[in-house]
Amino acid sequence: MIVIGVDAGGTFTDFIAFDGRSVRTHKLFSSKRDPAGALRQGLRELGLSGTIIHGTTIATNAFLERRGAKVALVTTKGFEELIDIGRQTRSRLYALDWEKPAPLVSKRIGVDERVGPRGEVIRPMKRMPVVKAESVAVCFLHSYANPRHEAKAARELRRRGLEVSVSSELVPEYREYERFATTVLNAYVGPVMKRYLGKLDKDVRIMSSAGGQMSSSDAAKRPVHTLLSGPAGGAIATEAVCKASGVKKAIAIDIGGTSADVSLYDGALRVTKEGTLGGFPLRVPILEIHTVGAGGGSIARIDAGGALRVGPESAGAEPGPACYGRGGTQPTVTDANVVLGRIDPGLFFGGKLKLDVKAAARALSTLGSPRQVAAAVLDVVDANMERALRTVSVERGYDPEEFTLIPFGGAGPLHACSLAERLKIGSILVPRWPGLFSALGMVLADEVHEQSRTVLGRDVKQAFREMKMPGKLEYFVDARYRGQSYEIRTPYGGDFHALHKQRYGFSREDENPEIVNAIVRSTISRRKPTFERVPRGPSIGVRSVYRRHQMGAGSKVKGPCLVMEDNATTYIAAGWRCTVDAIGNLRLWR
Repeated sequence: MIVIGVDAGGTFTDFIAFDGRSVRTHKLFSSKRDPAGALRQGLRELGLSGTIIHGTTIATNAFLERRGAKVALVTTKGFEELIDIGRQTRSRLYALDWEKPAPLVSKRIGVDERVGPRGEVIRPMKRMPVVKAESVAVCFLHSYANPRHEAKAARELRRRGLEVSVSSELVPEYREYERFATTVLNAYVGPVMKRYLGKLDKDVRIMSSAGGQMSSSDAAKRPVHTLLSGPAGGAIATEAVCKASGVKKAIAIDIGGTSADVSLYDGALRVTKEGTLGGFPLRVPILEIHTVGAGGGSIARIDAGGALRVGPESAGAEPGPACYGRGGTQPTVTDANVVLGRIDPGLFFGGKLKLDVKAAARALSTLGSPRQVAAAVLDVVDANMERALRTVSVERGYDPEEFTLIPFGGAGPLHACSLAERLKIGSILVPRWPGLFSALGMVLADEVHEQSRTVLGRDVKQAFREMKMPGKLEYFVDARYRGQSYEIRTPYGGDFHALHKQRYGFSREDENPEIVNAIVRSTISRRKPTFERVPRGPSIGVRSVYRRHQMGAGSKVKGPCLVMEDNATTYIAAGWRCTVDAIGNLRLWR
């Protein structure tokens, strides 16, 4: 059976196909107007059909661009404004210009019902009011303890032909605001995702934010689980290449055309349920990935204070950077790399797109001397990405010097040496197919499902028994010290104290942790490609530009130089050396 991984990004749509023996790759420009059309075009050009595992940004973009549905919140009478009140915490505590994100709810409808925190029915639900909306979020108080009122309301609303998201089906956990906000997010992007999936083959599988495959029908019901769909593929591929290469600790950075996604691997990928998206809590399992608006298409500009800014706005695929010759005129990170000679203009994109160096210089000249501006643009964007790398490492108690940097995405290997030097990282691993690495992660992903239950004051083992799923099961708990407001996800029976000390710098060894939620994670394994050994490489003379497909195991080069391939460019800075390992990775060290 042929398995095809498809990662649809803001600039390129990437394909990796595995037929059980070998891997084929393909890459083409994305289409903002018709993302599904780009997917179908790529499959036609590949000339293959099979099982498709798709990482998509459809739900994410619908939220970020505020193109979602008009949502009605149906909730317990008296709590209609809870979704607006939220929490007192702020992402930027001392920022005077901070504003709460605009609400995603168009209507708030109170229902005369009430369930207590132990699941007791205080006031029965008698009737459902008239609801008119494109999509409905049903969120009753304490439904995690007793979901019967929500289920009754959902049946009635679905009978009326409405699209319905139900909090007890999505997030059966306490903390009303987080549960409400996640359900509203699901309702907001649900119709958009459903329309998109309707344009695809019904057998297409979707990558979830937690790093597993899910059916398209499940993704249509629970699109909130796909909001980090693409970046999750890169994290899964990172784990696989680390295991194949003997790397114990790695920081991965996926730099595409629009954003940079950073994750950390220390023997396992970390899953959290404390994510946020645009200021809203995202209370579903996601891989710990930190994203910043910094990529090859990020636009450079001078702000009102006279400072150089890069991103988060991106030229994307349409019109793209000025050097693409597709109508773009604004200076971007890719233009800066071209002007500084870090991309060979004749070999970019496998030679299918000849880059216009003069157009890149003209775009940069609007801000000053082209080469000086180019160097400054790279300095600023590298500083932005450095902060993202520190967020997943230093701020969580890890020393970056103990890690290997794994850069991928079309622009990842271009910035790797600079980022490694900024964090005093001594080694870099550039995997095979770096520009298609997230698509590879789709092919490597297993089918993964997760269920959770709030168990405050209840038997944890009983909660585990209630959550029955097929496949290999793993058991976790969300635990905390009494009096704390947030939990740490911990393997059941694992050392919570050690995890707490690693993250926060202290632990209370004499205090038993309080278990808040019980979690069961199910994995159904799929057949997937392995990282095969590559032939020995020939002796290569000193050059400034190398072709990666001409290098083999043992091939060595010395910076400064470029290693070009169809889907990415690796810039090896002065003071760095590179060798090809047994499975084709580029290993760089200072």
